[in-house]
Amino acid sequence: MAKITRALRAKKAVARTLPKTTAKPRLKPTLKTKPSAKKPKRARASKPWTPREIREAFERFRKANPDPRGELEHINPYTLLVAVVLSAQATDAGVNKATRELFKVADTPQKMLALGEEKLRDYIKTIGLYRNKAKNVIALSDMLIRDFGGEVPRTRAEIEQLPGAGRKTANVVLNMAFGERTLAVDTHVFRVANRTGLAPGNTPLEVELGLEKVIPAEFMLHAHHWLILHGRYTCLARKPRCEACLINDLCRWPEKTV
Repeated sequence: MAKITRALRAKKAVARTLPKTTAKPRLKPTLKTKPSAKKPKRARASKPWTPREIREAFERFRKANPDPRGELEHINPYTLLVAVVLSAQATDAGVNKATRELFKVADTPQKMLALGEEKLRDYIKTIGLYRNKAKNVIALSDMLIRDFGGEVPRTRAEIEQLPGAGRKTANVVLNMAFGERTLAVDTHVFRVANRTGLAPGNTPLEVELGLEKVIPAEFMLHAHHWLILHGRYTCLARKPRCEACLINDLCRWPEKTV
């Protein structure tokens, strides 16, 4: 009992030597994260064009240019096919400059094969990617002779089988050579369709299908030419010429200058 009493007295004595309040250990300040920046709200989708507005736009295009023509120079369906294949990542003017002399000596698949890849390169060396394009032109010429009797096929699927040819190439050839109501979407058509809100889409195929849905059948034969020319000379990529635009009052682009 005496031992327990002495232990309690010792404990009380130690307690009296301690300060009545002890400071709580200081915690390192936590870094407050800045409030996350609000994501910019997506611009509201522009109001879709009405059928009446679409008809009005294409009636204006037709009135201004009743018989639009593609700007790639060619002699026949074969030379058109070659010109379109060569025009990938190149300008029509640049392709025309090269093909004027080329088509004088090789305007059929047979003549192109006789010319040969090396000499073909000499004719088209001013065009971007000319080495690979020369290989494709020789290969597609050989395939035309071997599989299609030397003639350009008249279906999209068959044209797309040819080396260097894709959906756009097929649509151009079918439209310009054979009068099909196809719509080729190049960089100009893609820009015009998206900028104006006529047929917005994330891919050329989406734009193509969107345009086919909204453009009246009577305008489809020339529709892609009107849109290409509009994008090439008016609805420019960097500085669109809104003041000269035939459809500026219908266009949904929020940044148009008129």
